[in-house]
Amino acid sequence: MTVTIVDVARPVTGSGDVHPDLHAAPCLVTGGVDTHLDLNVAAALDGIGGLLGVAEFPGTLAGHRQMLGWLSGFGPVARVGVEGTGSYGAGLARFLRRAGVAIVEAARPAGPPPGRQVRSAVAT
Repeated sequence: MTVTIVDVARPVTGSGDVHPDLHAAPCLVTGGVDTHLDLNVAAALDGIGGLLGVAEFPGTLAGHRQMLGWLSGFGPVARVGVEGTGSYGAGLARFLRRAGVAIVEAARPAGPPPGRQVRSAVAT
């Protein structure tokens, strides 16, 4: 498993003049997952879209558990965008729903012109 930490949350330091709401609740985490046959690549984002980290996990039940644990390590998971919930991401989407995580279907990018659908139609 590969983990890349791009930015880590730092504790607030300095004088005692910190607004009390800064300590009211932990940062909600949003996950995004690029699914493949045997491997899923997950990204964790903070509440304003800052990248917290990227990691790879096996596309297995054990890998799904590891991924949710990794995402939860950054804070409470608000939602996860999963690519391919009708194909490679179906098992992951079911797992996350059962774990009480809100799922957002992430559309596959069309890519540069011609888009993926057009390329496959031309190839056949």
